[in-house]
Amino acid sequence: MRSILYALLVGLIGAALLHIVIILALPSFTGRDAYTRVQSFGEANRFFALSDRSDGVLPANDDPALKSAVCAFSVGTAPVRLFAAGEVPFWSLAVYDSGSNEVFSMSDRTSVGGALDVLVATPVQLIAVRKAVPETLAQSILVEMRGEEGYAVLRTFIPAESRREAARTFLAGAACDAFVPE
Repeated sequence: MRSILYALLVGLIGAALLHIVIILALPSFTGRDAYTRVQSFGEANRFFALSDRSDGVLPANDDPALKSAVCAFSVGTAPVRLFAAGEVPFWSLAVYDSGSNEVFSMSDRTSVGGALDVLVATPVQLIAVRKAVPETLAQSILVEMRGEEGYAVLRTFIPAESRREAARTFLAGAACDAFVPE
């Protein structure tokens, strides 16, 4: 009986110390998550291409054969349409919520006609869109997002140095805009 009480006391003291350490360490972790970093790049609803070298603000592309761009967005007031078209050998898109949980991903192999055309919306907004699908969204992929804020990562593959400019053009022409039906 004595050893059980000792074990419980040691366990409670250990748990209390662990909680104190976590609470004191928490401020050092805030602001370092992916969503917060993407928000700090600049205005929302705009793709920002990541550079080949880190400039201290934007992170660098990890792989020289890939070129990436990120866009922070909010679907709180209106859905967001992600669109890009161009002659690149491969592209992929991943949509994350504000907790950096992947909501949706796709590549050019699963797109309609090779172009990126995705509408990200809340469940209520998607119901309204599906009731009367505008002609501009006839070929769009509709993505439901439970939260209101998130970010998208668009990547394109560069198989040779001669294709680098096409990748830059593809990412520069990518749109991450609030969708307002006409």
